Amino acid sequence: MTTRRFLQLDVFAPRPGTGNPLAVVLDAEGLDDAAMQAIARWTRLPETTFVFAPAAPGTSYRIRMFAPQKEVPFAGHPSVGSAHAVLESGLATPVAGLLVQDGIAGQLPLRVHGAGDARRIAIRTPRATVAEVVGADDPRLQPAISGWPLGELPPALMDGGRRWWLVEVADEASLRGLAPDWDAIATLAEASGAMGVFAYARCTGQTYELAVRAFVGNGRRFEDAASGAANAVLAAWLDERGALPGRDKRYTASQGREVGHDAELELAIDEHGDVWSGGQVQTVIRGTIDW
Repeated sequence: MTTRRFLQLDVFAPRPGTGNPLAVVLDAEGLDDAAMQAIARWTRLPETTFVFAPAAPGTSYRIRMFAPQKEVPFAGHPSVGSAHAVLESGLATPVAGLLVQDGIAGQLPLRVHGAGDARRIAIRTPRATVAEVVGADDPRLQPAISGWPLGELPPALMDGGRRWWLVEVADEASLRGLAPDWDAIATLAEASGAMGVFAYARCTGQTYELAVRAFVGNGRRFEDAASGAANAVLAAWLDERGALPGRDKRYTASQGREVGHDAELELAIDEHGDVWSGGQVQTVIRGTIDW
């Protein structure tokens, strides 16, 4: 067995216990696919990432991401969390404020602002495209959102590596009170190749501009505590419709309260139309594993 540095993190978390947990194995050289999948099953967290030395010029490190069931091509919270782990361990240093992550989704830059408790990290997410725009009475979608008070924008199916149905709810109170029909959401997800339904509502008088809830029906049925990729897909849709909240194409989203978390995700659209998804990361555990 080899001793490898290990971190457990809380991502998109203004304080420990509010975000989405992540495990990071920093010294992953020598681990094969079966070993990485076994470690991901052992951690029992939404994702576990494995960091390798950079192989391509101009990149800061290589990364692979595993859920307990399979490898994941891209996800926002593991990307942001892994960058935090790399910085904390001194494995890479930002160049002009950027790290470059090399993985299955390609070479993606991460912006690093501040240091210590004030540090914020954001990743430029893969480009999302509109797959479909439908009415609320679409026969595939309607059973999953039956009885939901809807907002102004029509439902849409967006593809950003993972596909999500985006549904605007009339107000924050209605969104937070939703009781998902898991059977209907699973049927919708399976029929359309989507993760599930990402519901959102505009907010007033809060420190955030949107509240969001991610109902995953593809495979396991659960509500995601904080999803950088899903929020990035939503930001791309809102930008497409000229309906971004906040100012200067920047806003904050609140996610996870309904499942005992309180994550804050920061979204921004740059001058090229790319979406950056990020926030703060908290280190919860530092240690080693023998594997």
